[in-house]
Amino acid sequence: MSKIAKKQAYDAKLRSYLEEFEKAFLVHADNVGSKQFMQIRAGLRGQSQVLMGKNTMRPRTIRMYVEETGDDGWANLLPHLAGNVGLVFTKGDLSEVREQIESYKVGAPARVGLVAPVDVTVPAGNTGLDPSSTNFFQALNVPTKINKGTVEITTDVQLVKAGEKVGASEATLLAKLGIKPFSYGLVLQSVYESGSVYSTHVLDITDDDMLKTVKAGLANITCVALATKYPTEVAVPHLIINGFKNVLGLALNVEGYSFPQLDKVKEMLENPEAYASAGPAADADDSKPAAKEEAAPEEEEEEEDDDMGFSLFD
Repeated sequence: MSKIAKKQAYDAKLRSYLEEFEKAFLVHADNVGSKQFMQIRAGLRGQSQVLMGKNTMRPRTIRMYVEETGDDGWANLLPHLAGNVGLVFTKGDLSEVREQIESYKVGAPARVGLVAPVDVTVPAGNTGLDPSSTNFFQALNVPTKINKGTVEITTDVQLVKAGEKVGASEATLLAKLGIKPFSYGLVLQSVYESGSVYSTHVLDITDDDMLKTVKAGLANITCVALATKYPTEVAVPHLIINGFKNVLGLALNVEGYSFPQLDKVKEMLENPEAYASAGPAADADDSKPAAKEEAAPEEEEEEEDDDMGFSLFD
């Protein structure tokens, strides 16, 4: 197939994806081999499509698609199409597809000059190497001892720090120990959804997190409304209760006023022993039916008084 035919086929494929899908992941594809790409494509087939390509072709196709269709949502991806990036178009749940993409990672050895994506630590334990390797370990400041004719590392040693380049000695030692410290796969960078581009960290937000945020916001609104005496839906119940407490407190100190709730409170203040004894009477022993019968009226009175009086001061 000629270059022109390949470009036309790629253009047609990308256009079809732009028409078919409304969601996509922008992924970084460094250190991902062709075999690994085949596994990822096979695993995502059915609800997702992976599309790589040159950064000169994709922006051109997207711009032409936007001009022809008037659907300018995909144009928001253009600033992000730089470097070795690809697009994973999907119809599935974004969180589930993300987990599926991240599951396709393979171990890789530490190559000389490679920037370490994570810290690399050599664990303590028997290496299985013969004593002739002792000098090699000493050159890297790895504490060792000879145990039953083999070299044993006595303590864990951080060999390479994240962000640093792997040196020749470090790469050789890790290869001798059979350690593949790095794992590579498609790295999710951004999410495109119906015209919006946002970080993949947004997918970590759960319904519980959103509920906590809403509750915290409502609490703040309530506090401000109560402090400013401004009636809002969340503050009105508190304002009414606080107002009634003020009315009740004033009425208790002024003679000549009477209403049911006030009368109940006055009765409770004048005869607190009756209400204090209501609890133990309600817990009378079952073997004393007469005592239970006497306690019953007080128990009913307590329930009525709770509804009319105590709840005002909760």
